[in-house]
Amino acid sequence: MKRTLVLAIAILFLLGTFSSFAGGKQEAAGGKAKLKVVLYLNGTLGDKSFFDSANRGLQRAIKELGIEGKTIEGGYDPARWEPDIEQLAEGDWDIIIAGTWQLTSALEKIAPQHPDKKFFTYDTSVDYSKGNLGNVYSILYKQNEGSFLVGALAAMITSSDMQYANKEKIIGFLGGMDIPVINDFKVGYIQGAKYIDPDVNVLVSYAGSFSDPAKGKELVLAQYDQGADIAFNVAGETGLGLLDAAKERKKYAIGVDSDQYMLFKDSDPEKASFIVTSMKKNVDYSLYRAIKLHLEGKLKYGQAEALGIKENGIGVADNENYQKLVPEKFRKRIKELEQKIINGEIKVDTAFGK
Repeated sequence: MKRTLVLAIAILFLLGTFSSFAGGKQEAAGGKAKLKVVLYLNGTLGDKSFFDSANRGLQRAIKELGIEGKTIEGGYDPARWEPDIEQLAEGDWDIIIAGTWQLTSALEKIAPQHPDKKFFTYDTSVDYSKGNLGNVYSILYKQNEGSFLVGALAAMITSSDMQYANKEKIIGFLGGMDIPVINDFKVGYIQGAKYIDPDVNVLVSYAGSFSDPAKGKELVLAQYDQGADIAFNVAGETGLGLLDAAKERKKYAIGVDSDQYMLFKDSDPEKASFIVTSMKKNVDYSLYRAIKLHLEGKLKYGQAEALGIKENGIGVADNENYQKLVPEKFRKRIKELEQKIINGEIKVDTAFGK
């Protein structure tokens, strides 16, 4: 009897563990099966920017669209990622979401083997010329457009009489890695700064990692020590070190992906006070939008879609701190530049194709 009970418990435990990947069909009201969506992160939650934003998008879809969903944290060991995604594809999920350029090769391999499943990727695109990827939808972001705006803002701030601005026309940029998507931020940021003042000097540092806040802090402290009075964080979890450096040196910071002021205003209001704004890559909105379009039968699989300012894929955080710290004339100028980008009067450079 005891052996039978132990065996039954063991089987239930194994089934519970596997269900994180395989899932299990649940029925919505009326007996119709709910859409099952899994978000796979090649990292962890808690970065206060990119992955957290993706998770918010899924959670919104669960709440507002009535789907079943789960976020799985794959960690930072690349050896795990492809086997994990393969296991998810073999499970009972209808849509598997796996973003960033580091997962494209895995999706290009796995998606054709599972034509009955749908796949989303974001912040990158699979190579559709390889064929058999008609079940993959790719989301790209025009991060160069939003970076142009915060670059322009940084140039205005560094030459201003704001409390922590100095006389040096120097601004900073922290990138997680020297790769095209990060350089697309950089190109727009520099172009925006130079649009305001050609004499602005932009200090650029790459941490070589998206998960090393200590390295990010070290690099940005060096930028502040070289005269920068504001720096832009484009480094995921590493970028949290930039925010720590801003607090320590009493300098300005620009957040990324999420509205990082709002994320820290309660837990660390002093740190938050130095975040003048954030260049929002609206990953949350884009994933929610894609799931909604899928449910409506309107999502165009087999291609990539680029979302910019006009499509609400990108934006500048207009929060209480932004309105409090940044002079109204600067905020009006940013709105003007935003409209010029939407109208095509300003063409923002890109790192892609270069």
